[in-house]
Amino acid sequence: MSSNSNNSNQPMVPSAREAMNKFKMEAAQEVGVDLKKGYNGDLTSREAGSVGGQMVKKMIEAYENGMK
Repeated sequence: MSSNSNNSNQPMVPSAREAMNKFKMEAAQEVGVDLKKGYNGDLTSREAGSVGGQMVKKMIEAYENGMK
């Protein structure tokens, strides 16, 4: 593995990072997970999975609506 200073998990454009954080907060609220700005390492695996699953569900719905 090569050493790379860029974190591939983070969007490179600040506005994209802000939009993704807003999207994540909305998804967390929809599934009843209390997500905070900053560190959220105290979430259970179930809570984190619920947020991620809700985000994927919303992305699929947006894609399907765009195809119509």
